[in-house]
Amino acid sequence: MRPKRKTANKRSTPMALKAAFAVCGLLLAAGAWSWAVETLDVPPRALASHVERRALGHNAAVLSISSYLARFLLRLDRADAPQPEGYEQGIGGDTNADMPSRSSNAPNKVVLVATAADAIRAIEQAQPGDAITFIPGTYRFAARGIAANRAGTAAAAIQVRADRPATVTLEFDMTEGFVVSEPYWTFENLNIRGVCARHADCEHAFHVVARAHHFVARNNNISDFNAHFKINGAGAVFPDGGLIDGNTLSNRGVRQTDSSVTPIDLVAASHWTIRGNRISDFSKSGSDRTSYGAFAKGGGAGNVFERNIVVCEHLVRGEPGYRVGIALGGGGTGKEYCRDTRCITEQDGGSIHTNLIMSCSDDGIYINRSATSRVVHNTLLDTGGIAVRFAQSSAEVEGNLVDGAIRSRDDGVIHASDNIDTSMTRLYLGSHPVRGMFRDLATLSWSETPPRRQRGEKPTLDLCGMQRPSNPTYGAFEDFSRCKLGQAPARSSPR
Repeated sequence: MRPKRKTANKRSTPMALKAAFAVCGLLLAAGAWSWAVETLDVPPRALASHVERRALGHNAAVLSISSYLARFLLRLDRADAPQPEGYEQGIGGDTNADMPSRSSNAPNKVVLVATAADAIRAIEQAQPGDAITFIPGTYRFAARGIAANRAGTAAAAIQVRADRPATVTLEFDMTEGFVVSEPYWTFENLNIRGVCARHADCEHAFHVVARAHHFVARNNNISDFNAHFKINGAGAVFPDGGLIDGNTLSNRGVRQTDSSVTPIDLVAASHWTIRGNRISDFSKSGSDRTSYGAFAKGGGAGNVFERNIVVCEHLVRGEPGYRVGIALGGGGTGKEYCRDTRCITEQDGGSIHTNLIMSCSDDGIYINRSATSRVVHNTLLDTGGIAVRFAQSSAEVEGNLVDGAIRSRDDGVIHASDNIDTSMTRLYLGSHPVRGMFRDLATLSWSETPPRRQRGEKPTLDLCGMQRPSNPTYGAFEDFSRCKLGQAPARSSPR
């Protein structure tokens, strides 16, 4: 008699198939979700802002759900973000009060001033080579701007300065502080503070306009203005070739204004160098609540942003609004204000390199209708990433370390190579591998051997002014602790 053949459990096969189908379904759903997130190409912090804006004007239930969703998205994107502490000074200038002045011009004549009236008189009567030097103290200026309308020369710039940093404070209770309209003026080692009762009344510490080419601002500490530097042309004359080097630009809180809040607001001028500055806390309560740390727009060319530290949110962290780090093109320019009155492109040949940009509620770097741009060796932490927008924009993007995504918007052209960034899928899972490269986000010390490129550009200086090796780290710096030694770094140009 034959033994009975064992037969499979009739229920086992359907159950196994159901499990297999369930797993396949989950995988397909996960794949579809990932595809949708990558196609959407919007970082969680930007989607959170969009959700909140779209909910405005709806009923309480919609507002409540939208608020919850926005908070959830922000937790994914920003919950373990670095807290920007300890970067209170610019790194390109002599921000230590014990350091001597670095003026590049030996003055023909030192003009000492001891009162605000003395300073205005000296500036009105200035001659090439004058070094108008404030005696240590606090000086208050009110009513109208201080007109710097006498020309210096390439060999003999007119200087307005303190002998040492942190010894002279200028208080401005007026819409514009220094109004510079002629070439070769240098402002150095000054503390300048806006003290207007209404924020709308303290627009600019410096308005550089018309013939004011080869303007220099070096090693100043400037606070509480809407646009600390406003730079623009007049008619067909433009203040080209300026330098803003080693300054600290900040605000003590949200600016209560509808005006543009952008510490460096450069429109239509060309060939400026913005180097070694510390820019923080630029936020406004009015209008579209969008603000920028620095931008160049209006049809200029050849503007360079290098080795700056931009902390969008230090004192204003969590406040409503949209804060962008550095932009070529900004939010766009009215044609009448553009260099060619057409603004086919907002910028040509602009460069953003070797900057540390962090704690921004919007993009860290934004390229808007700007052609042949270079975005190289920047470190971005806790920002929306790098965005290149509109068909007029083209950008070479190389060697960057980005806690966020590098992406094209509205047909922007990106030539991206050898960067480290984060996919949208990982961002929506709350995963930030770039942050994990640092042992301590407060000091930006590497957790292990830093990621290095096989080869970089020709040897350059890093954020701290140190010479980079032939196989540099990705991003802006080799060793961030070298930025905190209180030394003036080597300079990348003779200016």
